[in-house]
Amino acid sequence: MTDAGNPRGSMPRILVLHGPNLGALGHREPEVYGRVSLETIDRGLQGLAAELGCELECRQTNHEGVLIDALHNAREVANGVVLNPGGLTHTSVALRDAVAAAGLPVVEVHVSNPAAREPFRQASLVSGVVLGVVQGFGADSYGLALRALVGVLARAAHA
Repeated sequence: MTDAGNPRGSMPRILVLHGPNLGALGHREPEVYGRVSLETIDRGLQGLAAELGCELECRQTNHEGVLIDALHNAREVANGVVLNPGGLTHTSVALRDAVAAAGLPVVEVHVSNPAAREPFRQASLVSGVVLGVVQGFGADSYGLALRALVGVLARAAHA
């Protein structure tokens, strides 16, 4: 680690993790998730990260273990995580435990508003161990989550 705990230098480093089925954004149930592709979301996040003065790495996987491994390794490469666990939000104790063990601020993000959807989507196993949750703003949810996380990191750096 370098620069007072920042693993990648003076700029905060954010890891964005997209879970199962998010690679299908843009054409998967557009009435629920919108028509914006994950690639477009990631490009927008890269531009926003440059404006906010942080580095960003985005990853998508449909595999629970890959997300868990990324969270276990996050402390070595990032200062914080923006996580959309997708359907694992409601089912994965193992993912919840990995978030808790990461030792980093994590913001949970959802494109749709799970609280307004089917009953099985209304409970998040992850929400209890994250810094905060941004949901229901479509693709903009990611940018809101990134802004919030960068703000928290900036305040912590000056505390």
